[in-house]
Amino acid sequence: MEKVAQNAALEQVTAITNVRIFDGDQIITPRYVVLKGEFIISVGGDIPADATIIDGENATLMPGLIDAHVHTSIGGLRDALKFGVTTELEMNGDFTKRGREIQLKNVNDIADVRSAGMAITAPGGHPDELIPDEDEIPEFVLKELEKLSKEDQEAMLAAYAHDHEEIPQVTTVKEAIKHVHTQVENGADYIKIMIEEGTVMGAPGLPVLNDEILKTAVTEAHKFDKLVIAHVLTARSSQEAINFGVDGLGHLFIDRPGYTSELVKSIASSGAFVIPCLVLNSSIIGNTALELANDPRVHSKLSPDWIDILNSSFNTFPQGNMEDSFKNVMDLHRAGVDILVGTDVAPVPIPNLGGLAHGASVHHEMQLLVKAGFTPIEALQSATSKPARCFGLIDRGRISEGARADLILVNGDPITNISDALSIKAVWFKGVQKLN
Repeated sequence: MEKVAQNAALEQVTAITNVRIFDGDQIITPRYVVLKGEFIISVGGDIPADATIIDGENATLMPGLIDAHVHTSIGGLRDALKFGVTTELEMNGDFTKRGREIQLKNVNDIADVRSAGMAITAPGGHPDELIPDEDEIPEFVLKELEKLSKEDQEAMLAAYAHDHEEIPQVTTVKEAIKHVHTQVENGADYIKIMIEEGTVMGAPGLPVLNDEILKTAVTEAHKFDKLVIAHVLTARSSQEAINFGVDGLGHLFIDRPGYTSELVKSIASSGAFVIPCLVLNSSIIGNTALELANDPRVHSKLSPDWIDILNSSFNTFPQGNMEDSFKNVMDLHRAGVDILVGTDVAPVPIPNLGGLAHGASVHHEMQLLVKAGFTPIEALQSATSKPARCFGLIDRGRISEGARADLILVNGDPITNISDALSIKAVWFKGVQKLN
């Protein structure tokens, strides 16, 4: 019976009509799409006689959103989907192909996920300074565990009860090569390297691997045709990463030194993309996401713990300012650098990692991009077609014939007002309507 139901779902034809369509690049003329099973079979054209008709009531239909920088959990993936984020790209964690097969088998109502596996970092290096030892787990976390499902309990414990000695050790070129091989064998979709000496994170003096080791890691990853993304938060580390030949920067440099224009040119000429995580930069300099947390479209979908997290901040670099980040991201954008939406949200609510929440922060990031100077349509491109293209996710990020039916229907016109993207009417994941 189960197989019959699955086959029926694959044959189900649905037409979503009377909608304004943003296809991942622009507003297009057709006013309806037709889905069959997991895929879009036509945009415009004839509507099959057996199609189930869903009247979009003049709302806006968009591709499912992509968060290009997260650290996630099953609960995080569930929250992401509530906000129309149908894909999360993990930048340090367990959801490689092997991890997905083990942890996500028979788990429904979650966003899709891709992963770098474990990032390459020095012993005691970032993010070691952010993760408490087992005997430092806060009392409130232990109480919250009782409210969670088994899988979310495991995720929260994994985030808090951290044995620092279990982090893969990389101290030599040989170990860097081995580390890359291990991640590839586990099914990592791309590779992450850490270049973080700690000043911006309120922990100056963090150990960082030397140039030879990091360069070797990048070269080895490229032998397997894997993209390499670098954790960088300063102009200096950003230039170092570009010199090593990385394919993307996982953050936007938070400072603005005198040589910024030369750095922008260097990044642009390299072809690297940038995931600015403006929401993180804002939190690092001490800003909370209070306005986002108080938005009823957000507050109604998140647990009290995540709302508390949105109302707090990292506050590790209060001497920074958002105007520098806005100028930096606009300089890169004008230079032709691909800017991708990402948030760097933690897998579970962790008090010292404030201002960020799964799904909701993608919308906040788009709002900040618009505040920096992006048009709303450019911000939407940065959350749909651009990350799909940069990460080789050729089946998503666009509304086109043959694409995966990951879709979000929203009231209003986010092309005019980016905040309307939060007014979610429905979400489809692989052709199945998840929310309405």
